Amino acid sequence: MSESLPESERSADPEQYVLTLSCPDRKGIVHAVSSYLFMTGCNIEDSQQFGDPGTGLFFMRVHFSAEPSVTVDKLRASFAAVGSSFGMDWRIVRAGERMRVILMVSKFGHCLNDLLFRSRIGALPVEIAAVVSNHPDFGELVDSYDIPFHHIPVTRDTKPEAEGRLLRLVADEGVELVVLARYMQVLSENLCRELSGRIINIHHSFLPSFKGAKPYHQAHARGVKLIGATAHYVTADLDEGPIIEQEVERVGHEATPEQLVAVGRDVECQALARAVKWHSEHRVLLNGQRTVVFT
Repeated sequence: MSESLPESERSADPEQYVLTLSCPDRKGIVHAVSSYLFMTGCNIEDSQQFGDPGTGLFFMRVHFSAEPSVTVDKLRASFAAVGSSFGMDWRIVRAGERMRVILMVSKFGHCLNDLLFRSRIGALPVEIAAVVSNHPDFGELVDSYDIPFHHIPVTRDTKPEAEGRLLRLVADEGVELVVLARYMQVLSENLCRELSGRIINIHHSFLPSFKGAKPYHQAHARGVKLIGATAHYVTADLDEGPIIEQEVERVGHEATPEQLVAVGRDVECQALARAVKWHSEHRVLLNGQRTVVFT
């Protein structure tokens, strides 16, 4: 039996990184990226790319590994020349880092509960830094996960102050993503601009057909056969931001309004969880009013 090497002589496992980029499409981008990674001693584990003929933009996501001596700061510094030569909007991150997020909720807790549970069991690569609500209802639930709960009431007069508290919390906690898990407040244009590309919302896919109260009851009255949900980035245009993921489920004529509500809760949870997962794994790139999602 051979003896194992002393710990000091074992080679450390390679570090894992993700490079994402978008830029005007032209020849040589893939070659430049792969050559750079080869020359810096990195190994490509997985690579996806897409050229959009409509916008003339090129998108790429590369998962690669590197020896421990190749740090993320060194990678960012040395890749800057490649990025500049192609006019890239690019980012290099450690693949294993859990993205810090804030969840926001009002009085419907199914998406909040789902995300809390998925995070706890490791199904979502996120660290929930805090939960913010304009109502106190879910404080006990959040406390059971040992996560800070912030009750920030919102009225027409206090909205600027409430949004200011949220932005300070985002900055203080180093939060990269805010998730509206059925947070029933319209965000100001200023907040949408400050957190552009960093807020995800979920809504039922009846919009704009059934607005207002009890949309599932309205859908039942019209004999709707498909229940859907849409997860999207938040913009100043209400519920019209770039779509990340959608989920649908067929329902029959025998379904009651209450059953439609239950189906709606399920599809909302599924669509939102996938959108949060893909964003936190750096799989979603903005393409104007659309998204490119590398799954």
